Amino acid sequence: MNWEPCFFSCLSKTRMWGVNQGLCVIMLGLMLGTDIGESMRFELESGKTKCIAEDIKANAMSVGKYAIISPDGVPLSDSHKLVVRVSSPKGNSYHLGDEVDSGTFAFTAAETGDYTACFWANRHKPPVKMTIDFDWKTGVAAKDWTNVAKKGQVESMEFELKKLYDSVIAIHEEMFYLREREEQMQQLNKETNSKMATLGLFSLLLCLCVVGLQVWHLKTFFERKKLL
Repeated sequence: MNWEPCFFSCLSKTRMWGVNQGLCVIMLGLMLGTDIGESMRFELESGKTKCIAEDIKANAMSVGKYAIISPDGVPLSDSHKLVVRVSSPKGNSYHLGDEVDSGTFAFTAAETGDYTACFWANRHKPPVKMTIDFDWKTGVAAKDWTNVAKKGQVESMEFELKKLYDSVIAIHEEMFYLREREEQMQQLNKETNSKMATLGLFSLLLCLCVVGLQVWHLKTFFERKKLL
C-alpha cells in the first residue's frame, strides 16, 4: 500500500503554514513511535472520586479498560467495588459501570472536546486505598491490529505499511485540528482585545464626564457663594 503521497502532502501543508520541514519530519518520527493513548496506574481512596480527561476529536475511535489490582498479590475483598462513568464534553454518558471491579468500554466520539472518565470508590470504615490500572487509547492506537492482520491475511510488510499509513493519516488530521484550534484561539484573543479597548475607551470617557461634572459643580458652588 502506497503511503508516501500522504507523507509528502503533510510536508507540503507545513510549507504553506511556514513550518520548518525538518521539524515536521522529527515530529512525525516521534509521533509514529508513540501510541495515541494513555496508560496509568493510580490510587483511589474509598469514598472519593477521581476524574481523568482525554481530548478526543469527533469521529475518532476510543477504547479503554480498567481494573482494581492488588500490588501485593493479596486477593481483593468483595467490598472493593467501583462506579465508573465515561461522559462526553456535553455530559452524554458513553459508559457506566456500577459496583464493578473491572470493565471495558469502546465508542466513536460524536463531538470534539474533553471526554472524562470518573471513578468513585465505595466508602469503607476505616478508609482504604484501591490501586486502579487504567488504559485509555484513542485514534490509531485504539484499532485492533491483530484482527486486521488475521482477517486480511496480509504479509508482515504490508501490515506494517498499513499501520504507518493510518498513523500518517492520523497525524495529518491532527495537524489540521491543531491549526483550527490555533485559529479559534487567535479569534478569541482578537475579540478579547477589542472588548478591552472598548471598555478602556468607555472608562476614559466616563472619567472625563465625572471630571467635567465636578468642575461644573465647583464653579457653580463658588459663583453661588460669590467667591468668583
